Amino acid sequence: MSVKIRLVLLLLVAVTYVWIFVTDEMDPLGRELKEYRIQYTELPITIDGRLDELAWESAVDVDAFEFPWWEAGRKEQTRTRLLWDDEYLYVSFVCEDAYISGEHTERDSPVYEDDCVEVFTSPNPAELNKYFNVEMNVLGASLEHIHPEGPGTKATWDPLVKIATTIDGTLNDDTDIDRSWTLEIAIPFSSFAEVAVHTPPLSGDEWRMNLNRLGGKVNRQASQWSPGDPDDFSFHAPQYFGVVRFAK
Repeated sequence: MSVKIRLVLLLLVAVTYVWIFVTDEMDPLGRELKEYRIQYTELPITIDGRLDELAWESAVDVDAFEFPWWEAGRKEQTRTRLLWDDEYLYVSFVCEDAYISGEHTERDSPVYEDDCVEVFTSPNPAELNKYFNVEMNVLGASLEHIHPEGPGTKATWDPLVKIATTIDGTLNDDTDIDRSWTLEIAIPFSSFAEVAVHTPPLSGDEWRMNLNRLGGKVNRQASQWSPGDPDDFSFHAPQYFGVVRFAK
């Protein structure tokens, strides 16, 4: 076989490989999935809702949240960062919010009725429909489930999460303009052990994940890191989860 023919064949193989890789990272609507590299940290993190540690200062923001179901009102943005160590997955949210509201204080209460953020995690891409969700309101109350057979199925899941929040404004007072609220969560990797391939992850492991936000009583909005189907309002859609890779 001539050198020229071998080069052509190698090029065809390379093009085919790239095509397969790219299409594998597309959602059902043909959009490229969001991707994020979660950096490992050896620095201490205190879950207090303040994000003043060096670890958080050196972390990278995920892409700006999108509003796939927006109809009206101000699109209040969310800044989110992720980190990990050998014990926890850490997620922080800083939420622009002119009217901060929250009432539920009990675990497993309907926190999604308040100003709320969510972490949806599918820790084994080979079993995408086996996913977990943690929903947390501005008061630090949480609601958690595992969905063993995909959307429409759920079971009790009680991870030993650590959550803290801070508010830059006045809670439940619509007579003034607030600025933002911050939430910080640590989720133990041991909570994902029945689905994840490795707990804690190995450097290079890939999970699927989405980060969501729901508004409160005033200017109620729904936004996401990796956008869902504009014609089907649902956060429970693992086929639209973004790709996260753990890195050391």
